[in-house]
Amino acid sequence: MEQLIAKLLGDFEKGFLDRRQLIRSLALFASGAAAPALALAQNPTPSAPVAPAKAPAFKTMELDHISYQVKDYRVTRDFYADLMGMEVANDNGKTQCELRFGNSMLLARNHFRPRGGGEAPAAAPATLPNGRPAPTSLVDHISYRIYSWDTDQIREELVRRGLAKSDLRSDVGGGPNYSSFHVSDPDGFNLQISGWAGPNDSVNKKK
Repeated sequence: MEQLIAKLLGDFEKGFLDRRQLIRSLALFASGAAAPALALAQNPTPSAPVAPAKAPAFKTMELDHISYQVKDYRVTRDFYADLMGMEVANDNGKTQCELRFGNSMLLARNHFRPRGGGEAPAAAPATLPNGRPAPTSLVDHISYRIYSWDTDQIREELVRRGLAKSDLRSDVGGGPNYSSFHVSDPDGFNLQISGWAGPNDSVNKKK
C-alpha cells in the first residue's frame, strides 16, 4: 500500500497526474485496502480460508472515452452540451468533436469512419453484408485508462495473452503523451486500453 501511494505521489510530482487524478487514485486505493478489513470485521471466523485474489494484469483508473458513431455529430454535440453540460473540444467542423466531462469524454463522429483513420463517408450503407438493415448509430468502442502506463510493457502483456501480435502499433491520437492499444474482448467488442506515457516511454522517444 505504501509503495503504491509513493508511486502515485511521484507521478503527480512529475506531472503524469493532475491534482484531481491524484485524489481519485488515492481514494480508489484506500477503498480497496479497507474492504478486506471490513469483511473480516463482519465475519471474524470464516468457515474456510479464502484464497488470495490473483493479481490483475492492469489497474483500471477511470473511463477514458466512449466513441459514438452517429448520423450527424453536430446534433449529438448540441444535445450533450446543452442538456448534460459537456464541454465541446477539438470540433473539426465536419465529422467529429470531443465532449468532455471530468477526466473523461464522449467522442462523437459521423458513421462509419474506418477504425484505422480516414474520412467518414457521406452516408451510411443501407444494409450490412448479411442483408440486415444497418444501424444508424452505435457505440463502436469504449476506452479504459489504466494506471502506471508503459507502452512496451502493455504490448508485451497483450501479446503474451494472445490478444495481439508482436507488431501491434500503439494509437497515439489522443494528444501529447497519450498512448493506447485496441484489442477484442471475448465477445468481440473493440476494447481500447489507454494511458498517459511518461517522458521515457517508447512513444515519446520516437518523436
